[in-house]
Amino acid sequence: MLKKLSNGCVALVQRFLPDPFIFCIILTIVVFVAAMPTTTQGPMQMVQHWGDGVWNLLEFSMQMALVLVLGTAFASARPIKRAIVRIASIAKSPAQGIFVVTLISIIACWINWGFGLVVGAILAKEIARQVKGIDYRLLIASAYSGFVIWHAGVSGSIPLSMGAVGEDGFVANTGGALTEAVSTATTIFSPWNLVICLIILICLPLINMRMHPSPDDVIAVDPALLLEEEDQLKPPVTPAEKIEQSMILSYIIVAIGVVYLVYYFMNNGFNLSLNIVNLIFLILGIAFHARPINYVMAIGHAVKGAGGIILQFPFYAGIMGMMVGANPETGASLAGVISEGFVAISNDVTFPLFTFLSAGIVNFFVPSGGGQWAVQGPIMMPAGMELGVSPSLTGMAIAWGDAWTNMIQPFWALPALGIAGLSARDIMGYCLITLFFVGIVVCGGFLIIGMFGLA
Repeated sequence: MLKKLSNGCVALVQRFLPDPFIFCIILTIVVFVAAMPTTTQGPMQMVQHWGDGVWNLLEFSMQMALVLVLGTAFASARPIKRAIVRIASIAKSPAQGIFVVTLISIIACWINWGFGLVVGAILAKEIARQVKGIDYRLLIASAYSGFVIWHAGVSGSIPLSMGAVGEDGFVANTGGALTEAVSTATTIFSPWNLVICLIILICLPLINMRMHPSPDDVIAVDPALLLEEEDQLKPPVTPAEKIEQSMILSYIIVAIGVVYLVYYFMNNGFNLSLNIVNLIFLILGIAFHARPINYVMAIGHAVKGAGGIILQFPFYAGIMGMMVGANPETGASLAGVISEGFVAISNDVTFPLFTFLSAGIVNFFVPSGGGQWAVQGPIMMPAGMELGVSPSLTGMAIAWGDAWTNMIQPFWALPALGIAGLSARDIMGYCLITLFFVGIVVCGGFLIIGMFGLA
């Protein structure tokens, strides 16, 4: 039954899902048209919102490009390749390969989403090289499916931002409703959140494993195509070549980086921001490649997969600009209208569920944890507190919704697709099953929590 359902989803997506850039253009048009009647703004105002937003994700775009490039370059170092080969060798069959990739991806994404995106895709490529008869599309989809849990993990931007009070005496993006920091003990590490994460950790690898196509329907990849070229260095002759191959230069930089990281963690705790994750990948990459010129060549190979990020992220920033672009007279924005619509039909029991569903819809157009919180936090937090719903539950409902619909949003899949060399339509059919399963688990969880007041 599950295999037939997944095959139907794959066929549907293969037929109707366009290239991610075309998909992005379609989303732009949809938001442009939908925002005008709902916010009573004209076309020129929407054009202005779009243009004002286009470059608002430049820093984030560079961070995401570096996640892909630095992670791939690090994984191409010989010692890391050997370690990945050993881990991949655990899988002896296609089903085991799918299980291992999904399990490790979930764990890695719960620890840190940027780390998990890269590790899952790289491990999947190696398993595809070692295990005969494994479906490459499902393998990469399984690697990406672990990302559904990231906002409930220790790098979740919403629960982490709820843990700090600003200089104005309020927690940011809560509409002035929250004056006390919310501990991660009541969000990320709350018993109910950990139970939801555990259910997904146990069940999703088994579900992905069961979706593996029959041998006649498998689309495998030639292992030879997954072998990456290794640049052979000639013995240095000139002074310039000797400098290029000097390990001393590499390890001076590594020493500086390690000292900084130690200093950072001593002062900030285990706070793995995206910049710190990228710095770790950078320092490890330089260290494991040893010779500076080796790392230069590794970066040159890795950067080829970053084109999708560079092209599409400005358009998603423009979409976000139109979603949050408010009518100056009424203050209405499309994202706000969607959120307020769900608030209007909620009570103290259903509010967490409807917050989760509204966040899933908004995330489809605003695929950014920070952007999601800025859009929905000021609306949902005061509404939840007025209904008597705990702030930690409201915040995590937004966080889960933000992560959930990433399974049908190609935005976050771009790093994994760049590493794997696939398109979004190759994996999104399988990710639909993840969307259905996680949606059922989380909706059920929030209904139970709301009915019995478990938060």
